[in-house]
Amino acid sequence: MTGTLYGLGIGPGDPELLTLKAHRILVAAPVVAYPQPDTGPSFARSIVSEYFREDRFEYPIVVPMRTERFPAKAVYDAAARDLSAHLDEGRDVAVLCEGDPFFYGSFMYLYERLAQRYPCEVVPGVSSVMAGAAALGRPLAARNDVLTIVPGPLSDEEIAARLTISDAVAIIKIGRHFSRIKRLLEEMNLAGCAGYLERVTLAEERVTPLAEVTTDAPYFSMILIYKGAEDWVASWPVKSGERAHVC
Repeated sequence: MTGTLYGLGIGPGDPELLTLKAHRILVAAPVVAYPQPDTGPSFARSIVSEYFREDRFEYPIVVPMRTERFPAKAVYDAAARDLSAHLDEGRDVAVLCEGDPFFYGSFMYLYERLAQRYPCEVVPGVSSVMAGAAALGRPLAARNDVLTIVPGPLSDEEIAARLTISDAVAIIKIGRHFSRIKRLLEEMNLAGCAGYLERVTLAEERVTPLAEVTTDAPYFSMILIYKGAEDWVASWPVKSGERAHVC
C-alpha cells in the first residue's frame, strides 16, 4: 500500500478560512510539502504553521523568484521524485497550496506527475478572488453576467479585449505590471468602477478605489471590476464622499 497524495487548498491567508477537511488531513499527515521562495520563508507554511506537529517531515519546494523564466520543470521533477519516495513507503503527503490547488495553484504540477501512480485527493480552498469580493463588499457577478479572470502579465491588447466582452473582471498577478494596467483601465474609462485589493484577509489588507493607488503593487494584489447589469456599489467611499459604482 502506498501513501496518498493530498493537495490542500489553504486559502488566501487567514488561518480561519482553512476548511475542516483540510485541517483534518493536515494535522494527520506525516509529510507536509509547501512552496517556498529562494528569498525568504514560505507564505503557505505561515498560514497554517500553528497546526504543525514537531514529528512531521517538512519538504520545502524551493522556487526561484525571478522575472526571467527559470527551469520550473526541473523543480517539480525533483519534488515529485523526492515525495514519491515517501509515498512508496506508505506515508501520506500533504502539499499546501495558497488559495485553491487547481486555481493557478502550484500543486497542479505535482498532480500531473504523481496522480497516475498514487491515490490523490484535491481539497478545494477559498481563492483570493472570492475573498477579495467579500472584502470589497461588492458581488463578483450575477444572473447571466460573464466573469473573466485575467492574468496581469498579458499584453494590453489581450487585457483590453477581455475587458470589452466581459461584465465582470478580476485581474490577478499584478505586481510589476500595475502601472501599465492602471493606465489601460484609465484609457478605457474603467478605473471608476475598479477596486484595488492587496493582501486580502491578512492584518495588512488594503481595499481602496483604484484611482487612489499611487504606489507599486505587491504580487498578492488584484483589481476587481464590475460593469454588468446590476447596479452594485463597492463598500468603500471615494474622495467625493459618494460610493463608487458600476460602469
